[in-house]
Amino acid sequence: MRLSSPRELRSRSFFFRRSTVVLLAGLLVAPIAHSVAQQQTAPATAAPDAQAVPATPTSTPADAPAGTTSADQTPTAVLSNTSRKKSRKTDDAKTNKRDEKVKQTKDTVKEQKRMQQRLKANPLANVNTAQPDKLLFDRAMVSLNKGHYDVSRLLLQDMLATYPDSEFQMRAKLAFADSWYKEGGTAALTQAETEYKDFIIFFPNAPEAAEAQMRIGDIYFRQMDKPDRDYAKAIHAQEEYRNMLAQYPDSKLIPQAKQKLREVQELLASRETGIADFYAGHENYAASIARYQTVVDTYPLYSKIDSALIGLGDAYAAQARFIRLNPALKNLKEDQRTRLLRVYDDQAIAAYSRVVTVYNASPRVEDARDRLEALGAPIPEPTAEQVAASQALENSRQQYNIANRAKVLIFHSPDVVQAARIGDPALADPQATYAPQVSRRIESQFNAAIGNKPAAPTTDASAAPNAPAGDAVTPTSAPAAVNAPATLSDIPAAGTETNADAGTTTTVPTTPQGVAPATGSRSVGVEILTPGTSSHTDAGNGLPAVGPPTNAALPPVEKAAEIPDAVNDTQGVKTPAGQNAPQPNENGKIKNPKPDFDNGVESSSAHKKKKGVKKLNPF
Repeated sequence: MRLSSPRELRSRSFFFRRSTVVLLAGLLVAPIAHSVAQQQTAPATAAPDAQAVPATPTSTPADAPAGTTSADQTPTAVLSNTSRKKSRKTDDAKTNKRDEKVKQTKDTVKEQKRMQQRLKANPLANVNTAQPDKLLFDRAMVSLNKGHYDVSRLLLQDMLATYPDSEFQMRAKLAFADSWYKEGGTAALTQAETEYKDFIIFFPNAPEAAEAQMRIGDIYFRQMDKPDRDYAKAIHAQEEYRNMLAQYPDSKLIPQAKQKLREVQELLASRETGIADFYAGHENYAASIARYQTVVDTYPLYSKIDSALIGLGDAYAAQARFIRLNPALKNLKEDQRTRLLRVYDDQAIAAYSRVVTVYNASPRVEDARDRLEALGAPIPEPTAEQVAASQALENSRQQYNIANRAKVLIFHSPDVVQAARIGDPALADPQATYAPQVSRRIESQFNAAIGNKPAAPTTDASAAPNAPAGDAVTPTSAPAAVNAPATLSDIPAAGTETNADAGTTTTVPTTPQGVAPATGSRSVGVEILTPGTSSHTDAGNGLPAVGPPTNAALPPVEKAAEIPDAVNDTQGVKTPAGQNAPQPNENGKIKNPKPDFDNGVESSSAHKKKKGVKKLNPF
């Protein structure tokens, strides 16, 4: 067997590769050619819009073979080209329209987008005018958009002061308020609120008044804190958004105002629910019932309304459990206990059933079903409308993502991510439920269950209704209240005796008529003067005189003794010059003597310096 050379192997491989390519090309091209041939040779019936044209009668030619007719020589039908003509006309019309349409260049599109941004920042940007007030307004808006709020306000103030009748006055006032709003801060936002309110007063019917009212609500919305903090800003924001919806119902900002109001009510509902959970954890069920009931009645769009309803039902169930297990209530009869338990169980079942029916798409609907089964109550089935409404409400809520969580964590803003996006928010708060009301209701239910009736109010009987006429007793018209202040008629007159047991006052004459009472009396009662009595008056009105018992002069103040001279007990020791009292000289002037100079201790320019070994002594 002869081995093939490398050159032969290469030529054979090339031949095989070329054959393979030709074969594959034939396999691919053959179906395409076959389909094209079928389209060209398609029968006349294949085209639905082809119209058959009847053949015209013709004469038979003279050289035609025998046995043939004119019908054999001419076709019986001809395919018309009507549909192709129509399609060509349609294509031509589309081509003409395409050619006539002006294509915008990229520069034109960019300019349009730039103009839209300018109109958003400056609503009067498309007003082409060279008026000086318009130029000032444009410069102010440019500064405002760049964050130069002080410069913007100065330009707007110059415009309003120089051109008070300008046609851009309204927009200038609104831009002035916007500068404070965009600057931010407590002081700036307070000033912005004032400016927006002034704008509404000056231009109440302008379309921009709705924008100003919306901004006032946004001012409080920006200052809202978390649910466990001060909620005063949230209350103000709720009021302003409600005013917006009530005063400007046709404004284009109504959808935004409704959404902001839903988010504010989400925050307020979270706060009430947190307080209710706290009371429930401390087993203060009356307070927790009051808070849960307020949330259910006031905020039906709350994202955790199912938790609030389950908490309300759990509070009533806890009251029923207290009735069953409390040893102090063992003396209740069975029918009394049954009536009392039925009251609390029915209220708990009503709360759980509302979760199952109205909020059937909420996350905790299964918990409500389990609680109904534990109470032995039937589980209601929601209607188709309730299912659709609940599903739409839950689908409208946003879900948490990284951006939402970062915003809540970094900016310390309230968590309103899951606030509803559909539904009308409450424009008026219903009557709130308070804990004292719940406590009184629980007490009345307990009394009604055990058959007790409230005690009738007691009334005080009149004192001595059948007093004899001959007694020297002065009855009063009505008994005085226990803690009522005393009146002039209640104070006994001078010389009367009070009978505490009978509650009457008997007059007892102590002095003859016309004789003055004793001056030494210390009675503090009211003395009724009658004509004919003595004109003597007591300066102290029966009280002792104020002052010392005698009017003698006080002894003079004793003069303080002189301080003895200081005596130096140490003998033979010279008193330092600083301790000696200065003595007057021959002129009578007192001079402080200078201390003696010790040449061995100190040195100065007025004295000789140290010499020799004394220089080495540092002391």
